[in-house]
Amino acid sequence: MTDVVSDTKAQEVPVDEVVDEALIQQLMARAKDGGMKLAGEGGLLQQLTKKLLESALEGEITDHLGHENGERAEDGRRENYRNGHRAKTVTTDIGTVEIEVPRDRAGTFEPIMVKKRQKRLAGVDEMVLSLSAKGLTHGEISAHLAEVYGANVSKQTISTITDSVVAGMTEWQNRPLDAVYPVVFIDCVNVKIREGQVANRPVYMAVAVTAEGHRDILGLWVGDGGEGAKYWLQVLTEIKNRGAADVLMLVCDGLTGLPDAVNAVWPATIVQTCVVHLLRNSFKYCGRQDWEKIARGLKPVYTAPTEEVALERFVEFAEVWGKKYPAIVRLWESSWSEFVPFLRFDVEIRRIVCTTNAIESINARIRKAVRARGHFPTEQAALKCVYLAVMSLDPTGTGRRRWAIRWKPALQAFDITFDGRLSAARR
Repeated sequence: MTDVVSDTKAQEVPVDEVVDEALIQQLMARAKDGGMKLAGEGGLLQQLTKKLLESALEGEITDHLGHENGERAEDGRRENYRNGHRAKTVTTDIGTVEIEVPRDRAGTFEPIMVKKRQKRLAGVDEMVLSLSAKGLTHGEISAHLAEVYGANVSKQTISTITDSVVAGMTEWQNRPLDAVYPVVFIDCVNVKIREGQVANRPVYMAVAVTAEGHRDILGLWVGDGGEGAKYWLQVLTEIKNRGAADVLMLVCDGLTGLPDAVNAVWPATIVQTCVVHLLRNSFKYCGRQDWEKIARGLKPVYTAPTEEVALERFVEFAEVWGKKYPAIVRLWESSWSEFVPFLRFDVEIRRIVCTTNAIESINARIRKAVRARGHFPTEQAALKCVYLAVMSLDPTGTGRRRWAIRWKPALQAFDITFDGRLSAARR
């Protein structure tokens, strides 16, 4: 069915030119008079689907044999001819349908509409993948299809359907990348994987903004729990080997060893610590009753016009809070070199790169899908779930347009600030 759809997409005909409205009304009236329901087992939609599929298959075997059913040959002999039908049950997006598939004597007929050994039409696979991406477990998907569509799809079948995305996931993970990215954001979501015992494992994600202002998720990687320079050097080298020769800025949440790894791969890249993550980590070292005061005290630091002024404001903050919360002061001191870079830039760049909020909405979607599973049996099962969630983002394209509008002023500032490295990528 997928092949048929793809082959005919370029020559689609408006529905009202194909479907006779009067015929539809007549069918509805006859179904109503006969007590036939519209959907469900034995309903009108199920019967129409059966008739349409069988008619399409009869047309296919006619084309294959080169003659209509019952048409005599001129010499009275045929090399191949019809040989009855065989019953077949297929699962469609309106339920289970019993159809009669024609056969030929030579056994050379290969149906296209419903292929040999095919048990589900493409719409069912798409529905399963969509429900899986939204966070439903295999058992919940099976129950949903049985309750709403009357389709009996086992958990094993659903697992097989979702496994079909692995090849596409591998291809996506290794696809060529743009030569230059203005900004790359790196963050992670923890998932529970059962390998001997259930343990938290980070799934890292790199999200880039393209030179045109579009979002590009560069890849997903399941970490082993360590965040050292060696691990990140491997990930970033992979990104570079796929074509990303230059990254202007990389924004992270203070991952250990990341600045050294970044500079080893892209020496001219500026590493920026996410200010929001710094604030959140600061709150871990103080009582809830002081959160608002701490936030108010740190605001002059990260909104300072220059690095020198930011340092003055930080000294003032340390004098007030250093004795009560020395851990907060040490946190900012240890992160200072990765915190201050954005203070040198235009306000348009500051607004964009001071936080990893650009991927927080993606993380929220991933967490929703992961939370429904509880834990995963293997690393690949976890990665498959995250990949499906990521691929289901922005189905209408609204987010893509919003990103382009939001990033337009910042990209102009980037091009000026980074001496045309960005405009070179557009040529």
